[in-house]
Amino acid sequence: MAASEPRSDVLPSLLVVAAALVDARGRVLMQQRPRSREHGGLWEFPGGKLEPGEGPVAALVRELREELAIAVLAPACIPLAFAATEGPRPIVLLLYGCRDWHGTPASQEGAEIAWCDPDALAGLAMPPLDVPLVAHAVRFARARENLLPSAAAAPKGASPRRP
Repeated sequence: MAASEPRSDVLPSLLVVAAALVDARGRVLMQQRPRSREHGGLWEFPGGKLEPGEGPVAALVRELREELAIAVLAPACIPLAFAATEGPRPIVLLLYGCRDWHGTPASQEGAEIAWCDPDALAGLAMPPLDVPLVAHAVRFARARENLLPSAAAAPKGASPRRP
């Protein structure tokens, strides 16, 4: 078989999206996988699989609504990084950063959720694909420019302060 021909024993890649939700205190929301599922008991960024015909950001908006009962607008989802596995079922995990949503995150599927200090993320037990994304989530959580008020949120006549 030539190198450019697809292998018949490999399924199509599974595309998964996740969010590094960062609150006003700079904490990142993590979710614990149900013990009955693969990687049960490990902590992950909330998100899930794309449905047929769905784009990554639309899937993330849907997953966050279904899993955490929050409303996120697509422009609030900032692409941060991705991680991938090889093997019989390749998986690609796309991580987005988000600081703006409506509602209070609350698990709708019985999973534990926790707001974590960015320094604590590396100490959490996580599925293998989430581990390389931690540094990107930490960088996003600590990014000074993301902590400044936006022009849209500033009172009329005021402009955001820049250092």
